[in-house]
Amino acid sequence: MPVSLNVHIGVGKPWELDRSRGGLRILHPYLGPDMNDGWQKGSADAVRKNLEFIDSRRIDTVLILGGNHVYKMDYRPMLKLHRDMKADVTVGIRSVNPFETHRFGIISTDSSQRVIGFREKPRRSRENVASMGVYIFDVELLKEHLLTNPSHVDFGRDVLPSLIGKKRVFAYKYEGYWANVGTIQAYWEANMALLAEISALDLYDPDWIIHTRSEEQPPAKVGPSAKLIGSLSSNGSIVEGTVKGSVISPGVHVAEGATVIDSVIMNDCKIESGAVLNKVILDKEVIVGENANIGTENGTIVPNKLDPDKINAGITVIGKRTQIPAGIQIGHNVVIAPYMRAEHFPSDEIADGETIR
Repeated sequence: MPVSLNVHIGVGKPWELDRSRGGLRILHPYLGPDMNDGWQKGSADAVRKNLEFIDSRRIDTVLILGGNHVYKMDYRPMLKLHRDMKADVTVGIRSVNPFETHRFGIISTDSSQRVIGFREKPRRSRENVASMGVYIFDVELLKEHLLTNPSHVDFGRDVLPSLIGKKRVFAYKYEGYWANVGTIQAYWEANMALLAEISALDLYDPDWIIHTRSEEQPPAKVGPSAKLIGSLSSNGSIVEGTVKGSVISPGVHVAEGATVIDSVIMNDCKIESGAVLNKVILDKEVIVGENANIGTENGTIVPNKLDPDKINAGITVIGKRTQIPAGIQIGHNVVIAPYMRAEHFPSDEIADGETIR
């Protein structure tokens, strides 16, 4: 969504990237002069279509990062390893939960940390060392490979496996916190992990401040009858009801008598009196009407009927600026599209696994 991206990133000022040299550039997808090429088909294809941008800089090395990861990493040690080993490619790796290896590209290395094997999202794996989607490439190798292998559209699936055994591919092991939030479940879990007494991702480290595009808002306010338990409450939020185990973004209002449990509430949402939210993700500016019940417990969990592989862990997702009618009952694994109004809801009870759009 280019408009949303541009509004958030702007000229990069919140990250001190608003410079005339270096700094930040957004390279949007485009069809180009040869319409038969179509849109960008993957991460490698996106870089291929922007090789002119790389050519216009005097560089010998390119660092490529995934956009759906949460971590804080100093790339300089990895770059040093790349140069010390005279590597053509260096891959960031990290140990992952053995039960989640099917979500990642799994790496095998020898004693010198040279990569000798790679499997993309295996169903079963004895190894649990995953590629982070962080790559350092020799720029000439990168250009040559992308131009001579037009069918290679993804770095993990196509480019990396084809280089192992032919080029000097090494692995750099990262020991810090890292989460791939490429699924709804992983995104929700990463938010819930911030609520731990000692969070693996320290938001309060004065030596490594995590910046974002923020708005000047008044301090967070907690009402006299409110209960705020094990949660994060951002600037500009007003909590007058009960919030437990949840992330409350800037400008959110939880009215007296409302209850929010194990949920992620994005900017400027309004949750009116008597509403109950359990394991819900609200996008920005959603209004939840009085006495609405979202994430209703009924003893069974039915996956979403349209996206059973993606929405199956009991999380209900509600899109931007939707207005949830007062008194409605909405189950688990429900997806509600953005900009819905009360008249778009077919009844006052939405069963588990349904989609409203």
